[in-house]
Amino acid sequence: MTYAENTTVTSEKSRMEIERILTRYGADEFAYATRREVAVIQFTAEGRTVRFTVPLPDRADHAFTRTPTGKTRSAPQQQAAYEQAVRQRWRALALVVKAKLEAVASGIVTFEQEFLPHILMPTGGTVYEQIAPSIATAYETGQPTALLQIGGV
Repeated sequence: MTYAENTTVTSEKSRMEIERILTRYGADEFAYATRREVAVIQFTAEGRTVRFTVPLPDRADHAFTRTPTGKTRSAPQQQAAYEQAVRQRWRALALVVKAKLEAVASGIVTFEQEFLPHILMPTGGTVYEQIAPSIATAYETGQPTALLQIGGV
């Protein structure tokens, strides 16, 4: 089962809800963008710029072009199935953002603990984008890379 898989809430309403949630928790400087393969939200909070990049489904995926029994869907049916999947992603993103901000507000975690992978660095990439290759290398080699060493160990 996928969260909000049958939602009727439009993507636009979910984006507006995300902005309301962010505003309620003190964020500002919002930006939204979409391309064929991704949706992006960006905001500033706690003195940091945060970016979430959400992969959007591939329109050519069999989940949209075929019925569960394997029959070809009509173009309107394909579009409806695709739009449903996009709505689901936006609902899930709204849930994630709200949960993260509530965890921070409740003192469970700090802002940076919760949002660290999504914080933008001065280079324009996120923390995750910058350290992911080092994490992969560390697991492949069994040795921490300089970026992952803690306390000079």
